[in-house]
Amino acid sequence: MAAAGRRCAVAWLALAAVAAALALAQGRRSQVKTLTDGTWRELLEGEWMVEFYAPWCPACQNLQPEWEKFAEWGEDLEVNIAKVDVTEQPGLSGRFVITALPTIYHCKDGEFRRYQGARTKTDFINFISDQEWKSVEPVSSWFGPSSFLMSSMSALFQLSMWIRHCHGYLTENVGIPVWGSYAIFALATLFSGLILGLIMVFLADCLCPSKRHRQQQYPYSKKLAPESAQLLKKLDEEQEADEEDLSDDEIEDKEVSNRNSSMNAVRQRPVNPATTMDKS
Repeated sequence: MAAAGRRCAVAWLALAAVAAALALAQGRRSQVKTLTDGTWRELLEGEWMVEFYAPWCPACQNLQPEWEKFAEWGEDLEVNIAKVDVTEQPGLSGRFVITALPTIYHCKDGEFRRYQGARTKTDFINFISDQEWKSVEPVSSWFGPSSFLMSSMSALFQLSMWIRHCHGYLTENVGIPVWGSYAIFALATLFSGLILGLIMVFLADCLCPSKRHRQQQYPYSKKLAPESAQLLKKLDEEQEADEEDLSDDEIEDKEVSNRNSSMNAVRQRPVNPATTMDKS
């Protein structure tokens, strides 16, 4: 009986120790920070190591223990350790152009470098403590997460995820068939393209109006000096007088030519010989 009691006591102690260890593990707060579309700009200040992962990725699952251990050294190394779930933050996936999982970035005062070394706690610590990141070429400012190009890419990824959610809602909750959902999105695309086209035409017509709407520009539209105005007026009067004199001369020449032509016609009128004989 005594031996059985000892065995029960040992078993209870073992269970209590396991339970205490599990409670301690659960109670210990993770040192890894979670970034979202609204908090990613924290990366622009200080030094960071960021992991982009997906819950369904086996390689990401294998990396998590090492990443948690590395995060425990973050305070000593004066570096922030963070992670991003690309399934919940598609905008950040497009902003950082994540094409493989897991992807790790080193961020230092707004400069971003992709980590491509071994994925162990020791290698992560050496990468920071030995400043190995200085040998890695930073991402160009054109393709930096804060650039206009990457901001547009982030908006495109967010739009695609929103369309995916709408498609799922229409087919699963509303009960619309798949082809019906595609037809709705096709009509919405055509309608939005028509509206954007009209807006662009309107803006183009306002900024660059056609020639028929432009005011005619005259060479003498500017105000002239009084002396110049009088001189031009005098020249116009002389030109009009010359035109009147010229018109009078033309009229006289025309009358003279008409008289001469009539006289010639009378002189050249043919005489019939038979008529002459009858008169005689």
